[in-house]
Amino acid sequence: MSLFDTQNFAEITHPDYAGERLVCCRNPALAESRRLKREALLAATEADLEKIRKSVEAGRLKDKDKIGVRVGKVIGKHKVGKHFTWAITGDGFTFGRDEEKITAEARLDGIYVIRTTMTADTADAPGVVRTYKNLKYVERDFKTIKIDDLDIRPIRHYLAGRVEAHLLICMLAAYLTWHLREAFAPLTFTDEDIPEPADPVIPARRSLRAAIQDAIKETPDGLPLYRYRDLLEHLATLDRQVINFAGQQIEKITTPTPVQARAFELLGSPVPVRLT
Repeated sequence: MSLFDTQNFAEITHPDYAGERLVCCRNPALAESRRLKREALLAATEADLEKIRKSVEAGRLKDKDKIGVRVGKVIGKHKVGKHFTWAITGDGFTFGRDEEKITAEARLDGIYVIRTTMTADTADAPGVVRTYKNLKYVERDFKTIKIDDLDIRPIRHYLAGRVEAHLLICMLAAYLTWHLREAFAPLTFTDEDIPEPADPVIPARRSLRAAIQDAIKETPDGLPLYRYRDLLEHLATLDRQVINFAGQQIEKITTPTPVQARAFELLGSPVPVRLT
């Protein structure tokens, strides 16, 4: 690193965490987000406290206990009371920001520490950060099982075999969904060429190709792009039709749309003409 370079992560040690590696990270985007949120909450608290001050100054609010109740509600509403100082008297109310505490908290904006027992042979410091960020896929799969795609609600089992069977079904369903997401990626807004960031801490950026597709909302061959759930809903319109004609019963599949045909092509399977 040169004199003017910066780095958003560093591996540190501490005697309280023997046998563990500590990787301290600073996410600039998260730091800015927290700064803006804190400033918004401080401004909202100031505005509400100013209303109380004016009421006291105008003589509409006089009792010390009533003033305290009003102030307490405001402090509890925005949760930034630790950053304010105030004084209440029988006929007066003053307040102000505690700039020292605000500055102290701002120094920690965007900073977090990853604790791990992974050895240096398994992953270096950037590798630890990437592994930590990859937990998002575990969270996505859990959400897939319980909420989004499969909606398998928790079931209380009391026998070990039934618990294991329930978990197996959930994992198989999640595995199938994972493969479908991978196969249907060309028809969705999925970024298939995510560039590897030089700094593992900063948020990942979408590739140029994905950004262009986001803008035009079409695939390179002119098909519309879908969110994964919307694509499944469109595929669900491929229906089985039962036709009764002259005493004959015929089962057929509705004519697939270009998107449906492309989806079957991505799965490596022909579109069924009829059910047998």
